Amino acid sequence: MAAEAVQGVEALEAQAQRLMATFTHAGYEHVAPSVIQPAGLFLDVIGERLRARTYVFTDPDGEELCLRPDLTVPTCRLHLARHPAGTVPARYCYHGAAFRYQPGRVDSAHPREFRQAGIESFAAADREDDDAAVLALIAEALRETGLTEFQLKIGDLGLLNALLDALSMPHRWRRRLRHHFWRPDAFRAELARLTSREALQPHGVPRDLVERLDPGRPEDARGLVAEHLGRAGLELIGTRTLDEIAERVLAEVADAREPPLDPQMATLIESYVAVKGPARDVVRRLEDLLRPHEIDLGPTLASFRRRLDLLEAKGVSTQDAAFSAEFGRNLEYYTGFVFEVVVPKLGPTSPVAGGGRYDGLLADVGACTSVPAVGSCIHTERLLASLAGGAA
Repeated sequence: MAAEAVQGVEALEAQAQRLMATFTHAGYEHVAPSVIQPAGLFLDVIGERLRARTYVFTDPDGEELCLRPDLTVPTCRLHLARHPAGTVPARYCYHGAAFRYQPGRVDSAHPREFRQAGIESFAAADREDDDAAVLALIAEALRETGLTEFQLKIGDLGLLNALLDALSMPHRWRRRLRHHFWRPDAFRAELARLTSREALQPHGVPRDLVERLDPGRPEDARGLVAEHLGRAGLELIGTRTLDEIAERVLAEVADAREPPLDPQMATLIESYVAVKGPARDVVRRLEDLLRPHEIDLGPTLASFRRRLDLLEAKGVSTQDAAFSAEFGRNLEYYTGFVFEVVVPKLGPTSPVAGGGRYDGLLADVGACTSVPAVGSCIHTERLLASLAGGAA
């Protein structure tokens, strides 16, 4: 067994060297982001699903830290350490360990400590071309290791964002729907709530407080909530601050004073999320879906179509690519095009590679403005398992 383990490590290292040679030959700078990262930052940006799987600890000085659950956020931090504004174009590649708790079972395709070989591109001017270039390079790297048969699954959160922006609703409702997108049951529940006048009424908020709060004067909310808590003899217990409580109560009051979302609009959103099929058919299907509502997502659909054409021009066949409108991967920092590379031997729950566009992440990490960014990583243990002809 010891000899097999050594052979496995050697095979992974040889594979990593081929991957990194492909990346560096394409002009990506090889970097080594830190393994230990600030936990607060990670837990804020990666989303609820991955947050529960992150290994968090406190050092002797009381600082909360984590073992990196992916290498994208550490690479963003590295880029900002070099270029604080984040707007300097740069392309990085890396290979290293990431750490995630694996619910259920741990096996060679789902280890707690696993390796990622990946690329990140920041501040490129042409988003669609950069999306296509990143995916094309990942496909080239997979082929260089000997993987020639794989399936491509894609989504586009930019289409969802454009649809929500085209519908008449308060901005906070759009924000909530985007937040719940990665949790289908919560997404549907929020849609149902927004269409119900009764469900929009504030529950558990005293009537006198509701009547005194004015959503148009958010600066008064903190004082009014503090005054109410004081009169009621209630102390702040738990993790929510007074500002957070005031913001939540004010949002409930504002919701109660809004007309409910048109049920036809909710049905349209549900119909969009249900769209699945060949990627090349998506533009026509979405145009057919939106036409009766006189909603035009022309520029966003044109970007979608152009990206597919660019992928073809760069050697990535999109004829068999499968599109799913509800596909957003499991990291909530994505904002646009997303994809996964699936090998039938491992199945759709164990993609060999994945990535996408995350134009808001650098600002979340510390940049002064949003910066175009796209990246992808290869799960090298899964790649090795697929090449060996077996899945764990």
